[in-house]
Amino acid sequence: MADTHRIRFEPVDIEMDVTEDDKILDAAFRQGIHLMHGCKEGQCSACKSYILEGDLQMERYSTFACNDAEVAEGYVLLCRAHAFSDCTIELLNYDEDELLGGIAIQTVTARVAAIEPVTRDIVSLRLTTAVPFEFRPGQYVDITIPGTDDHRSFSMATTQSTPDQLEFLIKKYPGGRFSALLDGELEVGDELSLTGPYGSSTLKDGHVLPVVCVAGGAGMAPILSILRHLRETGSTRPVRFYYGARTAGDLFYLDAIRELGADLTGFEFIACLSESADGADGLEPEIGNVTDIVERREAELHRSEIYLCGPPPMVDAALSLLEASNVPKDQVFYDKFTSPVTTDGV
Repeated sequence: MADTHRIRFEPVDIEMDVTEDDKILDAAFRQGIHLMHGCKEGQCSACKSYILEGDLQMERYSTFACNDAEVAEGYVLLCRAHAFSDCTIELLNYDEDELLGGIAIQTVTARVAAIEPVTRDIVSLRLTTAVPFEFRPGQYVDITIPGTDDHRSFSMATTQSTPDQLEFLIKKYPGGRFSALLDGELEVGDELSLTGPYGSSTLKDGHVLPVVCVAGGAGMAPILSILRHLRETGSTRPVRFYYGARTAGDLFYLDAIRELGADLTGFEFIACLSESADGADGLEPEIGNVTDIVERREAELHRSEIYLCGPPPMVDAALSLLEASNVPKDQVFYDKFTSPVTTDGV
């Protein structure tokens, strides 16, 4: 049996036990400690922390997330780290409200209720869970690929108003393992296993700043969850939603967005098309990359709360824009979840 060690997190004064076989982030989840995280695969830097004392070793990780100089200095990715002694770790990023008040990670069984294409490469996957599944708007789950230990991460597009009826918007990639499931391997009635919820890009109740959402591709899903929650709770926060696509044919759920917007304060939906507006009947899209259009239209981003989801290059460009616009980091919410062994992505 693997040895067990004591982990102390500073400056929050929280302790937990972890075995040498466990990754620290996973052990924290199981004990109800919700540390900041993104991909959980060593590809982003959301869980990057600093070792004050102790012996930690990491599994394979991306040097873009934690470079060699940082590792030598004492930085560590908690999603890849194993403890081999008692340790004291300084958390560089944390949400005090979430640390001990997050929703417990759960694994539930679900059955496929519907698989429907919404564009040429994005599919709506609807699942019915065996028990109500608790999550917050903007969060995601890991869906296990049947017959394997592999999983892919996808955000919910629905809300807690239908806790046993979940929808995911999934982009298909040529040769992708999950894409193959959506192209005929998976049928209505089949079982899937979900684990979650994960993610820190959740709507913060009680906040009053205007909400600016920026999404692209299947990144529509968590933004829809956020918009639906705002409507269901009668929020009066002004909302603007920028959605980036290549052509008008890549836009979808426009009627649902209009319906949501009719019940939201100061709602505006801006379709941003990078290649062509041909066929955009009834729309007045902006032409250009979504982040360029946000920069052009939003003079006071620093006075807004920003929610991002989409392809990693879009998220990276948006983060650069927000930094240049002096938007405080605690007003920016996003998750990066990718797999190091596949191009399935999000």
